[in-house]
Amino acid sequence: MIQFVKKSCSILFFLLIICCVSINSKTLKPDEPCKRIVLYYHDILFNGTDLANATSAKITNDTQFGYHFGMMVVFDDPMTKDGHLHSPPVARAQGFYFYDKRGTYNAWFAYTLIFNSTEYKGTLNIMGADPLPEKTRDLSVVGGTGDFFMARGIATFTTEDAQGDYYFRLQMDIKLYECYKT
Repeated sequence: MIQFVKKSCSILFFLLIICCVSINSKTLKPDEPCKRIVLYYHDILFNGTDLANATSAKITNDTQFGYHFGMMVVFDDPMTKDGHLHSPPVARAQGFYFYDKRGTYNAWFAYTLIFNSTEYKGTLNIMGADPLPEKTRDLSVVGGTGDFFMARGIATFTTEDAQGDYYFRLQMDIKLYECYKT
């Protein structure tokens, strides 16, 4: 009798685990994001003379290694729906990036997109490596609030324009694969 109870409890336990896993599991479909947003990121680095227009500033200087290695930048950049700098911003990108590779241009980003428009309210948190020589680069969407509560996904960067070291525009194709609010 005791042997029967032990086997029954074991079987019941495994059935319970299987049920819990099947109820809580999601099938992520990489070709079908639950939400997709394309935005343009405009970064204007303060060069010592453009105080009125700058949206970012170096907080550490680069080193003698080249490729801006060691330089860190803090930013509060406008995000637009098109590639025009003077279009109305739909969000702000606030955070930092630093150059972290000695042999080529490579940056590491950590920032929050702050939405406060009629279309979206809330934030998206994005972080990861940006190997600048690559045509497209993927950074991770690691969370969010408001309309993006606990969102997960990928932000694909494509450099649209670069004017020296003082201005660049990125197209950000944001694809969310975990959406709890739609």
